[in-house]
Amino acid sequence: MENYIIIAVIIIIAVIAIRSTVKHFKGQGGCCGGGDDYKPRKKKLKNIIAEKVFIVDGMHCEKCCNRIVEAVNDIPHVSAKVQLKTGEVTVSYEQEVSDDIIVKQIERAGYTVRR
Repeated sequence: MENYIIIAVIIIIAVIAIRSTVKHFKGQGGCCGGGDDYKPRKKKLKNIIAEKVFIVDGMHCEKCCNRIVEAVNDIPHVSAKVQLKTGEVTVSYEQEVSDDIIVKQIERAGYTVRR
């Protein structure tokens, strides 16, 4: 009888873990903590002269996207949009900014930029 109880508890724990993992990889989990209602401040550029796409690894949810947008938007004359499913960060420029500055800012936020 004890074995059945132990097996039932293990099955329940496994089901909960699998459901949480699936939500996490769909970007619906709360992997980064913090409040669910956080949105980064919007930054609108007047005269966009160029756009560049960076491929970023390590984004798992909307909170990750918001952290990257906030980090890139801290750079003067630059604005970012993030696509979670593709791992792409599209950076719009109002003035030319070195790629190294953008990459360092994204990496400071805790993510890896593919080169």
